[in-house]
Amino acid sequence: MCTRFVYRGDTVITGFNFDIDLAVWNHRIVKESDCFYIGILRPDGMRHAYHGVNRNGNAGTLLYVHGNPEGMYRDGEDCVTIAALTEKFIRAEISFDEALDIVQSKRIVYAPDVTMQAMLSDRRGRTLAVEPGIGFREDAGRYSLITNYSLLAPESTRPFLVPGDDRYERAARMLDGYGDCFTVSDACSILRAVRQEGDWATRVSFVYAPDEQAVYYTENCRFENMEKYVFHSFEGGQMV
Repeated sequence: MCTRFVYRGDTVITGFNFDIDLAVWNHRIVKESDCFYIGILRPDGMRHAYHGVNRNGNAGTLLYVHGNPEGMYRDGEDCVTIAALTEKFIRAEISFDEALDIVQSKRIVYAPDVTMQAMLSDRRGRTLAVEPGIGFREDAGRYSLITNYSLLAPESTRPFLVPGDDRYERAARMLDGYGDCFTVSDACSILRAVRQEGDWATRVSFVYAPDEQAVYYTENCRFENMEKYVFHSFEGGQMV
């Protein structure tokens, strides 16, 4: 259960709530010079960057979704898993245009053991929603928003709606109320409003402000104690 949005006002700001069952997933915040991400421990013993941002402005997140047969994992040169696509984007191994080319030319499938959909965005606010087996959408407009249900074929996940889960509707109403001015504080307010409790509680929340080259983040909904991570910048080929 997660919530992700990109707001395109005077500046581009993205927000993400990472909702996870600790009995199922092992996670840790990882801060590198080029990348901030929530590292998910996988069977290969590595912490993968499936939810995070790169110093170049790439921001990617995976959100659980009930799977459909057309998106099921399969091997082959014409197939790319949604997990691999997202991690390559977060690590800046591919650009937004390259990600767009991949979803246009390859079959995007789920990982072998989990069904996920993705939202990818760059520092300019260009945003791509990718749903394996269904398709993709390059977004425009004031904002983009996604939770754990299909945007492109909502009828496919409607039977799996959790009673009382109106995160998308509540976030959309809040986002609709803003104009050109949208701040980090506004983004935090939305994430706080749609935070989750229980087994699938919100474990990490982050807001990324590309113009500041900064990530504001907190764990376990301690929004009154947001921490700030600023990426190093490069001048003349040297890190400063």
